[in-house]
Amino acid sequence: MPQFLYNGYRSDGSPASGTVEADGLQDAVANIKALGVFPKHVSEYSYEEKRWSFRKKDRPLLPHITRQLSTLLSSGVPLMEALRSLSEENRGFWRAILIKIRERVAGGSGLSRALEEHEKVFPEFYIHMVAAGEQSGRLDKILERVADFLERQTAIQSKVRSAMVYPIFMSSVGIVVLSFLFTFVVPKIVRIFENTKSALPFITVILIYISNFFVYYWWLLIIIAASAVFGARRLREKNRPLIDRVKLNMPGGLLQSLYFSRFSRTLGFLLEGGLPMLRSLELSGRSCGNVILEEKILEAAKSVAEGARLSSSLIGFPPVLLQLIATGEKSGTLAEVLNRAASSYEEEFGRKVEKALSLLEPLMILLMGLIVGFIVLAVLLPMFQLNQLVK
Repeated sequence: MPQFLYNGYRSDGSPASGTVEADGLQDAVANIKALGVFPKHVSEYSYEEKRWSFRKKDRPLLPHITRQLSTLLSSGVPLMEALRSLSEENRGFWRAILIKIRERVAGGSGLSRALEEHEKVFPEFYIHMVAAGEQSGRLDKILERVADFLERQTAIQSKVRSAMVYPIFMSSVGIVVLSFLFTFVVPKIVRIFENTKSALPFITVILIYISNFFVYYWWLLIIIAASAVFGARRLREKNRPLIDRVKLNMPGGLLQSLYFSRFSRTLGFLLEGGLPMLRSLELSGRSCGNVILEEKILEAAKSVAEGARLSSSLIGFPPVLLQLIATGEKSGTLAEVLNRAASSYEEEFGRKVEKALSLLEPLMILLMGLIVGFIVLAVLLPMFQLNQLVK
């Protein structure tokens, strides 16, 4: 049934706006008046007219909406009514998406089929899990597990972003301070030495060249920085396997823990939700975030399809993880074992991040100290020479 947007005023003169469902414009006006509202403008809600696009800021709401839908269904609320409540509570992008999904469900489509039309919004594993929930009649429980999984993944992503805040902040402050020194402070100091006829120390000459470059060619620095960012993105797109291999072999295995936690958590979650092993391996390989590991997981899926055990098919994975998988296969508790392994890797990743940050702070302070020491030394040396000439 179409939805209509309206705005108007109540009998006391206060403004009112909202949405109503009706078969047509006249029915919509009648329904609005029945609410005690005198409509000023009424128009049919059109998903296409809004042209909402999926943005990063919309992504964090997916676990929340999934949790709300699970709660409504487990409380006995019919799916149509649950979708209606969610669409009325949300605004913007998610309101348009939920209305479109409800219209598809009202037309006789299943929820998973309706979600397939928005594959950029709902991950592939999400749609498969909803389909499994519909087939088993446990959609509310499946959605609860999906919400738990999404919230856990969001927490890990937040931890990664939080770990990057400090070094990015320190680097930005350092660049601003050094730019100010080389552009405004140093030129005034070195101007004294440039007017002297005595030979300047080599370190002072270097400082003068750097300062002149900042003063006269600052625009070139901006171009170089922009080109570096653009070039890094292009390099990542064209050479992702090489870059992912470097990430996988980083000292300390920082990102290895993150990748293995994603793989273990996703595979355990999908198997627990009732998805077949081969499909679960394919989806968990895509979600690990590293194309090298993804290729290994897909090769393992081919071996499993031919009758091999998963623990013997995963080449290059940690021996401890393989032993846990072998134990889970023998005992029939593979999903549970994978979830425990994922929790262990997540804790290990947190410890490695804290250790890396504790080492990064003194290194950045040391680097800033060396640069400041270079400036001070370049300024003091010619002063000492002038004092010697005066004597």
